[in-house]
Amino acid sequence: MANVSDLQTKYSKLAQEYSKLRAQNQVLKKAVVDEQTSSNSLKDELKQKEQSLRKVHQEMDSLSFRNQQLTKRVELLQEELLTSENKNKRSKNKGDSPSQMNLQTQSVFDEDLQKKIQENERLHIQFYEADEQYRRQEAHLKAQLHQLQKESEQHQAVVEALTNKYTESMEKLQSDKAHLEVKVQTLEREAKDCRIRTEECQQQLRKYQTELSGQLKHSSRVIQEKVPFNDTQRSDYNSLNVPIHNRRHQLKARDVSAQAQGFVQCLVSALLNFHSYTEQRVHIYPLDSSIEAISPVNQKFSQYLHENASYLRPLEEDLLHLHDSITEDAITTLETVGKLQDFSTSFSAYSSFLKKILPYQLTSLEEECDAPLCTSALKAKNREIQNDMKRLTAVFDKLKSYVSLLAVPSLRLDAMCQSSANAVFTQLSAGLHGLHDVTRELSQHYSQKVCVEQDLPSVTQKFRTTNECLLSSLASLTNSCSKITTFFSNNLDFFASCPGYSPRGCGVNPLQADSMIANKRHASRYMSVIRKERSESVPYREALSNRHILTSSTESREGLMQQVLQTQEKISRLEQEKEHWLLEAQLGQVRLEKENQRIAQLEAKVAWAGDGGQSHSSAESSDAAQTDSTELIQDTSVVGMVTITSCSDSADDQESRERLIKTHYLNRVSELTAQLQMCDSKAVHFYAECRAVARRLSIAEKCREALAEELKLSNTNITRLQDELSTTKRSYEDQLSMMSDHLCSMNDTLSKQREEIDTLKLNSKGNSKKNKGR
Repeated sequence: MANVSDLQTKYSKLAQEYSKLRAQNQVLKKAVVDEQTSSNSLKDELKQKEQSLRKVHQEMDSLSFRNQQLTKRVELLQEELLTSENKNKRSKNKGDSPSQMNLQTQSVFDEDLQKKIQENERLHIQFYEADEQYRRQEAHLKAQLHQLQKESEQHQAVVEALTNKYTESMEKLQSDKAHLEVKVQTLEREAKDCRIRTEECQQQLRKYQTELSGQLKHSSRVIQEKVPFNDTQRSDYNSLNVPIHNRRHQLKARDVSAQAQGFVQCLVSALLNFHSYTEQRVHIYPLDSSIEAISPVNQKFSQYLHENASYLRPLEEDLLHLHDSITEDAITTLETVGKLQDFSTSFSAYSSFLKKILPYQLTSLEEECDAPLCTSALKAKNREIQNDMKRLTAVFDKLKSYVSLLAVPSLRLDAMCQSSANAVFTQLSAGLHGLHDVTRELSQHYSQKVCVEQDLPSVTQKFRTTNECLLSSLASLTNSCSKITTFFSNNLDFFASCPGYSPRGCGVNPLQADSMIANKRHASRYMSVIRKERSESVPYREALSNRHILTSSTESREGLMQQVLQTQEKISRLEQEKEHWLLEAQLGQVRLEKENQRIAQLEAKVAWAGDGGQSHSSAESSDAAQTDSTELIQDTSVVGMVTITSCSDSADDQESRERLIKTHYLNRVSELTAQLQMCDSKAVHFYAECRAVARRLSIAEKCREALAEELKLSNTNITRLQDELSTTKRSYEDQLSMMSDHLCSMNDTLSKQREEIDTLKLNSKGNSKKNKGR
């Protein structure tokens, strides 16, 4: 029903939006029609302006023609005046009366001519000013018309885009409406099915209620009649009862412990790297231990830093044991988790280790400040790092106290109530937040210090790489602290919640928790044995035959085992014989070469001695053969059994045999050393690859953080662009609404200009008429 109501509300919202879009579409259509009519009217006005311009040009041509006529007439009058003056000069001698009359007429003509010239100049000036004004107005109106045409085209494009968008949105809304109608129909069908199922479930519920009420009555009657005593009355007996098992809580606890183990492993590795690189830095700066001896304080400090693994590795191991102790069938509370005490002791040991190295670290930083190349900025950064290390040690001491408080209930009964446990967990969460803040500030101050140290003249490449490694370890430390803080904050409700493990209203006793868990396991095994189905019985004769087969198979198995042992002994003996015969073959080859040499020497002697000497030498050779007859002697050694002949060359054979054995073992040793060198090189290669992979992992983490920041920036840009889009939509709507006002104002200006042009035309016509009359 809720889904149907949600769909109805969504459908009503979609209908309202559809009606709004439809109304907006009609308004836009009206605006488009108005714009088209206004553009047509502007075109008509432009045509009229062009026609009036042509008329003005024609009038200008006529005025120029009349002006030329007037100039010609003036020239003729001037010529006539000159001729009349000449005539007057000639007729001076005739009398005074005609000369006076000529002078009067000439003065009249001169005045008329002067007036005509002035009027002509005035008309020229008015005509030029009117022409210039008309040209300026025409250029201004053309520019305005061009701008208005551009704006109308832009508005037309915007209107077309908006109409396309609205049509697409209308089509989409119609399709969504159809899908929603189909969904409504399917949901109505499902609602009907659910009603039918609810009725069936209610019927089954009534049936089960009647059955359970009957079973309850029966079980209560059995308890009243058969139970001899109530073990819940005494707390000693009640504490041994198996409590209620919350399997969901156990699975959650195991999952949380696994996550905590991974985060603590990251924290331990970051702290190991931080202490190791700090030790390496102490040996490099301010004095290089390879060149000169460092101070006793730094020697002691490096000696203590070298022991960091003995304090940090137990943290990881104890938390691993704690995770292994949390199983699905166990009972996990603060009272039953005994491995938490081991983790608390290891954490306390590491906290004391930090307290032990703190004064040496502060003194080492003071020595860096006392160095001759240490600037004021570097001293300030060292002071900040000293304060950060003090705060870090204090935060670990605070966390140690809270962890030890959480480990107390596993030793004493009722040592901590639920409210105090909640307070400890909240304080521990606050302490972890403080640890994250301290590590972040420490990383920032170290990075600033490294930036200042890069400008020092005595900085070496080894010192720079050490600083980079130290900064990467601090970055990983800050990242791991942030992960632990968020993890603890997210699971704070789970840590502070009571799991509900209580045997019938009694609290869990840590001293009896083991026996209680054993009783629970014993009860579960007993129930599994009871519920286990019995196997079918086997007939007696078949069981006897199976027993005979089993005994024969065991005997055959024992015989096969003896045969395997005998074959293994034979194989080892045959391998020894193989080695022995290989050496014998090598010795035989040496002997064969020597015999071949002897035969060659004897043949040479026989060829040199001749026939007589041949018989003599044959006798001697037979005697030598009899005297040099070999006697086999058995000799056993580490390699195997070797036969040694007692001939005259036995010493040479022994030397060759020892030489062969020596060469054999030397070859074996060289092969083994080569294999060992290969293994060493592979190990070094794998170590280098592991370091490179770790470096790549840190770089990938940095890249991931950078990409996350870029994603945030892109999201902000998207929101900003959406806001800009909404503002542009509003501005376009405002412009569309204001276009009518603008067009009205333009019509007013055009009408005024038209009136001015008409007045100018009238003035020009009046002037032309006056000129014609004159």
